[in-house]
Parts: sequence; C-alpha cells; structure tokens
Amino acid sequence: MAEVVVYSSMLCPYCIRAKKLLKAKGIAFEEIDVMMQPRRKPEMMEKAGGRTSVPQIFIDGEHVGGCDELMALESAGHLDVRLEARKAS
Repeated sequence: MAEVVVYSSMLCPYCIRAKKLLKAKGIAFEEIDVMMQPRRKPEMMEKAGGRTSVPQIFIDGEHVGGCDELMALESAGHLDVRLEARKAS
C-alpha cells in the first residue's frame, strides 16, 4: 500500500476535507498536526517546496499538494491510479 502523509492542523477545514476523502477511500495515512507539533512545520515546508499552508499531502514521499490538488486528482480519476501504481511497485 502506498505511504500517505498529511501535514495538517485540526482547525483547518481543507485538512478535514482532504482527510475525509482519504478515509472514505479506505486509505491509511499518517497525520502530522503542525499545530500540535510545531517543530515539524519546517520539515513540511522543506518537503513542500516552501509552502506554508496546510494540508500538504505526500504519496510515497512525492508531493501531491494541498486539498485542491488532491480533489483534482480524484475528479480526474487519477488518485486511485496513483495509489494503485504505488501499491503495485
């Protein structure tokens, strides 16, 4: 199964939306709350090319982007393909 990591904050509606989609699809993910673990935010920013907003989502270490990008992948039918391609590797 693909390793999915979501940098988030518990008060962020976009984080909630992204996590809801992943949960609905049965995708296990690691959640790193940057408000509860502020020392992890610089790590997120480095991995996300300087982006400071949450969520920042990664599939097998590859940056997907935020909620909008995740939803766009889902709408285009590419999210499952991307997760399956990672699973098959």
